[in-house]
Amino acid sequence: MSTTENEDISGFERVSNTITTYSGSSGVFLVAVGFILLWGLSGPVFNYSNTWLLIVNTVTSIITFLMVFLIQKSQNKESIAVQLKLNELIAANNSASNRLLNIQDLSEEQLNTLYEHYKTLVDLTQRARSNTKSHSVEDAIECTEKAMKDDLEKSEKKK
Repeated sequence: MSTTENEDISGFERVSNTITTYSGSSGVFLVAVGFILLWGLSGPVFNYSNTWLLIVNTVTSIITFLMVFLIQKSQNKESIAVQLKLNELIAANNSASNRLLNIQDLSEEQLNTLYEHYKTLVDLTQRARSNTKSHSVEDAIECTEKAMKDDLEKSEKKK
């Protein structure tokens, strides 16, 4: 990414990107393990009191609460980026079906219907013994019907 693109990122965006990047690192994991070990070892000093228990519960609850939102923000951003990359690939391929460009906006029922259509596509292309000649359900049906007709004609000629 160029520096001019990075200049448009807000302060919160920079902080959340930094936290997201570092929170998944080995170093932060080791710091967390060290914190838990230090807390466990300090138990005798605090006589394993309720305050001692409350410290780790409070800290881990707060960190978990905040991380849920950062993880969701990161996942949303990643999902949009992947969708845009896939849309670019679909748009760049002349034989790809453009109806899939905004598939993420469909309802779950519509996605299930489309999934069933593509399951049909797989079945049809497998029956036609070709998985490279069709690019849509309609093409698959047409190719399969033609292939099945050709197979039928060949078998009738042999008789």
